[in-house]
This record gives sequence, C-alpha cells and structure tokens, in this order.
Amino acid sequence: MSKPIISLTSLQNDQVKAMAALLEKKHRDRTGQFIIEGVHLVQEAIQAGADVRTIVYDGERGIPVELAQLLQEMDCELIEATKGIMAKCSGTDTPPPIFGIVAKMPYEEEALYKENSLVVVLDGVRDPGNVGTIIRSADAVGADAVVLGSGSVDLYNPKTVRSTMGSLFHLPIIEGNLEELLPEAKKRGIRLVGTSLQASATCYGYDWSGPTWLLLGNESNGLSTETLELVDENVIIPMQGKSESLNVAMAGTVLLYESLRQRKFNETIIPVPQPK
Repeated sequence: MSKPIISLTSLQNDQVKAMAALLEKKHRDRTGQFIIEGVHLVQEAIQAGADVRTIVYDGERGIPVELAQLLQEMDCELIEATKGIMAKCSGTDTPPPIFGIVAKMPYEEEALYKENSLVVVLDGVRDPGNVGTIIRSADAVGADAVVLGSGSVDLYNPKTVRSTMGSLFHLPIIEGNLEELLPEAKKRGIRLVGTSLQASATCYGYDWSGPTWLLLGNESNGLSTETLELVDENVIIPMQGKSESLNVAMAGTVLLYESLRQRKFNETIIPVPQPK
C-alpha cells in the first residue's frame, strides 16, 4: 500500500472519540458524516462514488482482500486500529473488520418529479429494519426515490444503514417535510396512494403505470391524519389465509412489485405446453 497509513491504538485519542460520536444522531447532524460498517457496505459506497472520507480497518486482521484493490485507488484517509477501537466505533456486538466515515448524500429533490415517477414516501416509520428493507425493495424495483418524512427513523442511524445493505447508495433518499412535498406532488399531477384495510380497490386492480407516490405509514398507527387527507386512493392487499396483516416493509414490497409488474412485465402470459 503506497499511501501512508495512520496507526491508532488509544481509545482516548481525539479522532477515535470523534468517530465513535457518529453513532449518535446529534454528531452526525453536526458533522454531516456517518459510519458504514463491514466489507459489503464499504465496497458499495466506493463503487457508487460516495464521498468516503476515512477507512478504518482492524490491524490484526489486515485489509480485507475484497477491498485491497479498491482502497489502493482511493484518495482517502486510511487508518489501522486496534480491536478495542473497532468495537468503540461500531454499533454491533461483533466489531466489523473494517468501517468507513462517509459524508451524507446531498438531497436530489428533482428526482421526485421525474416523468412517470415512482417514489416511496415514509410517514413516521420508526423501525430501522423496516426502513432499510423498504429502501432495498425500492432499489430492487427501480423506484426513483425514497422520502423519509418527519417522525421516521434517521436514515444514517447505523442500524438503518446496515439494513439497507448498500441500497442507500443506489437511489436518492430525501429527508423532507411531507406538508410541503405532498401538495407539490399533487400539483404536478402525481397520484398519492396509501393502504387501508377498509379500501375497496385491491393493489392488483389499481393502475400503477402513471406517476405515483406510494405512502407508507407508522408501524402502529398508519398514515398521519394530515397525510391521509391528501391521499388520492387507498388500496388493500388481499389476503387469503388467516394472517391479519403484513408489516409495513412486507406490504411496501408487495405493492412495489405489483407496480413493477404493471410497468415492465405486463405481457400476455404464454401457456406452457402440456405433455400429451
């Protein structure tokens, strides 16, 4: 490795304290940076061209082989640290072999209003695992963006970041004010679609082919009253078994894949020839 490597061994080092502080939201907000943990997330961030400021790896384990070439080409600070430092800066019980410090992504609000846009809007979704799964599903179906409304978990919470599995680097994710964004979307001819157990239309009968924002609400209370007043259509996911409901991440995934089916795979089904 031709670039200089900094060695950190003390838990009392000011830089170590500053990195560990990024586990708390107030420090992420103040510095505009967040932590990514593990080989996969570091790999995804670098390949996506994210603004990776610092890479820290476990000195005993060395640089993971999957990242050796990528890091050779990176222009960022490289730090070798002890296991104790890796643990202090990690949000997991088992410290990762490597983590990175990354600048928060800039907002790309225009991505919300692309022609025939498909956007997922989260209204008070609090669970990091649910938010991460929804972002992964939005990424998988090629959605244009995800909006995190107030009351939703912080995108840069370490648990949220881990649960996205790198998808947060693949599409615009905007932390915005729904009281401003939703009326603006309606003004631009975008339909706002929510879910309701009282809805008469199923998600399979709804036409997802036009510009659509899918609104998903809080795990316990659903969409807020203010958001509900702006919804153009509510749909229901039909269930044939005895389950009462799906959690918000599962429901969001079902709806996103129905929108993908209608937009991209709505061809006539060709029957499979049966043996004579």
